[in-house]
Amino acid sequence: MTTVITTRNLTKHYGHVHALDGLDLTVEHGQVHGFLGPNGAGKSTTIRILLGLALRTSGDATVFGEDPWERAVDLHRRIAYVPGDVSVWPNLSGGEAVDLLARLRGARTKDAAYQHEKKRLMEAFQFDPRKKGRAYSKGNRQKVALIAAFAVPADVYILDEPTSGLDPLMAVIFQREVARAHANGATVLLSSHIMSEVEQLCDRVSIIRAGRIVETGTLAELRHLTRSDVSFTPSGATLEQVTRIPDVHDPEQHGDRIRLAVDSDRTATVLPALAALGISDLRVAPPSLEELFLRHYGDDLATLEAAEDGGPDDVVPTSRRERRMQKERA
Repeated sequence: MTTVITTRNLTKHYGHVHALDGLDLTVEHGQVHGFLGPNGAGKSTTIRILLGLALRTSGDATVFGEDPWERAVDLHRRIAYVPGDVSVWPNLSGGEAVDLLARLRGARTKDAAYQHEKKRLMEAFQFDPRKKGRAYSKGNRQKVALIAAFAVPADVYILDEPTSGLDPLMAVIFQREVARAHANGATVLLSSHIMSEVEQLCDRVSIIRAGRIVETGTLAELRHLTRSDVSFTPSGATLEQVTRIPDVHDPEQHGDRIRLAVDSDRTATVLPALAALGISDLRVAPPSLEELFLRHYGDDLATLEAAEDGGPDDVVPTSRRERRMQKERA
């Protein structure tokens, strides 16, 4: 496969803050590649470097084999970018803003093909192009960028929280347009907090933490790192017998059902052992991408929850404690 996006040992420092700290990312041609991480992990900084909007501190970053800082103008003719917070010109109508963004990517906006595609997208996104930019909500500003991105075919789409502000119906339309672009041979780098969106669209996922990639692979490859949820009605099996089966984790009985966890790569050995004991109404739920994500950020979540619940002084940030005390006084 042809590599479209590559970073090797990429760093970006803002003074003493290391936004990126040796990031290695590879996106192959024709992939829809999920780029996951919480705010502050380095996703947007990576995207800014790939777009030639920020200069890396060290390491390498290429798009189509070119340095985005040196060849930004040429590369932007092949890239469609949608940020998570779109600003539009207040005195231009939505239709005029879409046309202007399209022309910046080299589109001939009077061509029939462009006009047809723009009209199709506006109808799909239920977008009124007559209103002035100042009158648009966040969701409608997001639609301006999405329509402009999809109306002009691109070789690579870089989407940074693109459904921010969209309602669930419009998010489904977005997913359909990504699938359409992918079917036409485009490559997509999708940064998103919405796990279902990533699971629905992405061939491959990279998880970033503190400026580094901590996991990367297909969803099938990554799911072996988490556990499937198994539940059943015991027709002969007892909780004690189930507990003795190798590779069974945390078995519990809830009413007339037993529930347990199994490492995903051991499911094929555990299920026959359960069947031999006597079970019925078996249900197996594969691990979600959210579980994999929390595997890497669960300790951060635990620290935050401890802080909010009034944990030890060395865990609670002073500013958070002060804000809580102020609320209590109020």
